[in-house]
Amino acid sequence: MKIYPAFAALLVSSSLMSGAAQANPTDYPLTIENCGRTLVFEEPPEKVVSLGQAVHEILFALDLGDRIAGTAVWLGPLPEAFQAANAGIPRLADEAPGFESVVSVKPSLVLTEFEWHVGPQGAVGTPGQFADLGIQTWQAPMDCTGKDNSSGGNGKRIEPFTMDQVYHAITDLAAIFDVQDRGAALIAGLKAREAAAIARAAKAKDVPVLFWFTSPEIDVDASVAGSNGAPAYMLSSLSARNVISSDDEWPWVSWETIARSGPSVIVLAGMDRRFNQGDDAANKIAFLTRDPVASQIPAVQAGHYFVMRAKAMNPSMRTIDGIEELADKIVEFGLTQ
Repeated sequence: MKIYPAFAALLVSSSLMSGAAQANPTDYPLTIENCGRTLVFEEPPEKVVSLGQAVHEILFALDLGDRIAGTAVWLGPLPEAFQAANAGIPRLADEAPGFESVVSVKPSLVLTEFEWHVGPQGAVGTPGQFADLGIQTWQAPMDCTGKDNSSGGNGKRIEPFTMDQVYHAITDLAAIFDVQDRGAALIAGLKAREAAAIARAAKAKDVPVLFWFTSPEIDVDASVAGSNGAPAYMLSSLSARNVISSDDEWPWVSWETIARSGPSVIVLAGMDRRFNQGDDAANKIAFLTRDPVASQIPAVQAGHYFVMRAKAMNPSMRTIDGIEELADKIVEFGLTQ
């Protein structure tokens, strides 16, 4: 198996920070519980389709890029370290691909970040449809742990997200592909990065923050972070405060309500897709600085807003990137005590 330079550097840095990570090799057949289903693997899968950047990036971080036969469901570019290795992997679709296009690359395993792509009402297909063709399906624990997907769509998160769900995903995939040492090293490195970010912003307390994901039209209600998603985890890690109180993961909130909440920092999602006017970070900034109501928000008047890749705001390894960025911006903006 080819060892990508990006993974080699990650493995070295992780081992140096945490001591050499050790884990037992996989004993096949491997049985794992995955989002209410029991999966059995007789051997490491040779060809995989990854539906969602979170699972795609975990595969690269585990140096399993040569197993990926196709991918889909994207918000933006990969981290620079993985872009060259990803160049030859077929992009089946930017969003949900058709069932036939997934099957056409003859995978033995399909990984999905979201149940609404592969699930009981899957937009791509159901686990049963894939199983009828001898294809296993695995769902990211981030999308089923503490989450109710029965209502369809993106579902409703009923318990707060934590990075343990991402570590569960990494542990699962490392075991499935018999690279458990790599999984242990990757988790150790992510934990060390989070601890370092928390230490950098340790003097910041109760900083009020708004996360703005998108808006269908730039001057109407905004989709902002509620209490149970990845942004809420970032804020709790840094002892900062979400100005929006909502059990919904991404509630729709009016700008009058946002202005009254008085955030000191606004985090703007940056993404490549253009479904809504608010997908474009430049549109967000133009609105904030020109709108009579939004321009009076303390964060806007102080220039305390910045763009964070949208992928960090969805539960993934990139949530650690988000913690690092937010910690650094809190310090840069002079909001530490």
